[in-house]
Amino acid sequence: MITWSHRFRISERGFPGCEAIFDLESMENEIGGLSKEMNEPSFWNDQPSAQKKTKRFNDLKSWADGWEKVSRAAQDLEELVLITGEEERAELEAELGRVEKELGVLEMRLMLSGEDDSRNAILSIHPGAGGTESCDWAQMLYRMYMRWMERKGYESHVLDCLSAEEAGLKDATIEVRGDFAYGNLKSERGVHRLVRLSPFDAAHRRHTSFASVFVYPEIESNVEVEVKDNELKLETFRSSGPGGQNVNKVNTAVRITHLPTGFVASCQTQRSQFQNRQNAMKILMSKLYQMKREEEERRLSKVVEEKTDIGWGNQIRSYVLHPYRMVKDHRTDHEVGDVDRILDGDLDGFIRAYLLKTGLAESNRSAEGRVD
Repeated sequence: MITWSHRFRISERGFPGCEAIFDLESMENEIGGLSKEMNEPSFWNDQPSAQKKTKRFNDLKSWADGWEKVSRAAQDLEELVLITGEEERAELEAELGRVEKELGVLEMRLMLSGEDDSRNAILSIHPGAGGTESCDWAQMLYRMYMRWMERKGYESHVLDCLSAEEAGLKDATIEVRGDFAYGNLKSERGVHRLVRLSPFDAAHRRHTSFASVFVYPEIESNVEVEVKDNELKLETFRSSGPGGQNVNKVNTAVRITHLPTGFVASCQTQRSQFQNRQNAMKILMSKLYQMKREEEERRLSKVVEEKTDIGWGNQIRSYVLHPYRMVKDHRTDHEVGDVDRILDGDLDGFIRAYLLKTGLAESNRSAEGRVD
């Protein structure tokens, strides 16, 4: 039997493993390390790096301070309930709801701290085998996600939408714009399974349909390339081609080597060493830009490789409308009986369960790494 004291313990109120997710010890160690760096006189010599570290410090400090605040409030409530009469317990319940809400906000902030989580998202829906049944299911998923975007206040732009011949969709692609769009939607990537009595079957038999949902982060077109002076090796030499009387007499040709990558760019077409240097840098920056783009594409291709066959055994979630009504996520075991509410876009429970589970798994892996 859960006592009043138990009811005010965070671990008993639907937040199992929060301490592992927040991992205060690691946070405090990182905060301390960053604070020490920020106090160094040379910290701001590298401004891009300093800004990145300052943002990381502020984020960690905000999470750590928030967790300490929620933890203290929960402890205070646990102590108060032992000395509080029945008439004050309704007030304590309201205060507990507020604490739980604050903890939920902290959880989501921490779960959405991945490199791509803050980006916009591209969401695509593809029906599996099954003809009209699967195309109609793709249409239902399309509506579900559009309703979810409306609930979240996200901006949606349909990039591609191809209707099926009889009913439903053959393909749909949506750009989702808003804070942490990808971080939220990445939990939806995979095969979705529907079980229902078919509206397209004259005998009204039960059918199983599949559709895949693919989500990936929107990659910015203006990839920035950062080059530090100490990463460049500059060499000058005599030009060996056309260039006037000073060819082979003055070191006007320029060769620049980017030491971290080994990329080399040279130019000797101009009479001025300054102009040759400018052109060589332009060539080098283009090479580095292309490398950065290819890195982004390779990282994106890893997401693409996670796509699976649209069929039996690969589903991440099942939506059952007959013989019973239930939506169940097979990765987290999170389930809801109100199918209509889910199909109307109320997906936050499934998203939170997925982020919580993957966050715990990541924390456990990090802990194992520290032990080893």
